[in-house]
Amino acid sequence: MSTPEQPQIYLLTPPTIELSQFPDLLASVLDTHPVACLRLNLATRDEDRIARAADACREIAHARDVAIVVSDHTSLVERLGLDGVHLSDAAKSVRDARDTLGVDPIVGSFCGATRHAGMNAGEAGADYISFGPTTAVGEETTAQDDLFAWWSEVMELPVVAEGGLTTARIAELAPITDFLGIGEEIWNTDNPAAALKGMVAPLL
Repeated sequence: MSTPEQPQIYLLTPPTIELSQFPDLLASVLDTHPVACLRLNLATRDEDRIARAADACREIAHARDVAIVVSDHTSLVERLGLDGVHLSDAAKSVRDARDTLGVDPIVGSFCGATRHAGMNAGEAGADYISFGPTTAVGEETTAQDDLFAWWSEVMELPVVAEGGLTTARIAELAPITDFLGIGEEIWNTDNPAAALKGMVAPLL
């Protein structure tokens, strides 16, 4: 995952997917706009269900040179032929994941809206960190633009903006982030491919 002049798309799967339909839907989205990385972001903890989803999504992603990571299940990365893991507990598991996976697989870390957590994750060996949500969601703390601006100016570690993205927010965040984490914003629409095309219009 490299740092581009314009942010790249970091795509999250829906929390639940129907394997009889989702692979074709995913392919249509990946063919709409270049995607740097796909996160298998399932709500289930059932490793068999995750494995079946990973098999379907990995083939589609790798055919398009898209890296694929799984949320939290470090132990499944090598077994399922994935490119890495995304950890949701800030810096807590990064060092263990890096020790388990070695130097080559991707290790990412969600760090909420906390600069300190992001720095700790980087020191522990993360390849990228993510901040979010980017707009207010319930009682969650919102990652403000000044956090992304500071990170992009001071830190070399790539940063993902995720959660609550809109076309307007993408336009605002584009100059100060490396990746845009887009997921349910498009999957909750009738036409995810068209929704993605509309969302990334400010990048074109």
